[in-house]
Amino acid sequence: MNKIEVLDKGYIELVSSMGNDQTIVDIAGISFGNDTTNIKVLKHLWDKKHTSPFEMVEFLFKVKAPLFVMRQWQRHRTWSYNELSRRYTDKDIEFYTPATDSTGYIRVFNDQSLRNYKALRAEGLSKENARLILPKTVYSTMYAKVDLRNLIHFLQLRNHPDAQWEIQEYARAIEQLIEPIVPETMKLYREEKDEG
Repeated sequence: MNKIEVLDKGYIELVSSMGNDQTIVDIAGISFGNDTTNIKVLKHLWDKKHTSPFEMVEFLFKVKAPLFVMRQWQRHRTWSYNELSRRYTDKDIEFYTPATDSTGYIRVFNDQSLRNYKALRAEGLSKENARLILPKTVYSTMYAKVDLRNLIHFLQLRNHPDAQWEIQEYARAIEQLIEPIVPETMKLYREEKDEG
């Protein structure tokens, strides 16, 4: 499983990764001038907040999410991003409509925004300027790369009851995607989360 569907039209895909739990242990060993293979070192590193070895494990994701989720995500400046630009393309414009839109107002607004966008383009307005009327519910796609230390910080903030539900959904999907690669680290993360 490298790709998980999220929300009504979104997804997150684990494109590639570098390293695993054992990588963290091996790298920590250099501090002591030896190589260690004892996975229990992970708990010591975690408990003592010796986080630099966790930075040696990296993940590259491809994400399709509404703009308002992207902007929350990109507040995490320790990630590297490259995002689709509506300045250059008007293909596949899609909108997020929450299941809680019982009145249909958001769906109507999304549909009208797309009609207005197409009308502006038909009149010759550039993609660069026509995109200004697209709401934050429009989907975008990005590649996002992060090391494990900063990914854990992201998860602690974004898979939290105080975070907006939509970004929590992406955080939970990330947890599922990275679990097979760093199961011991994720166990420590969950234990700390349960204690908190």
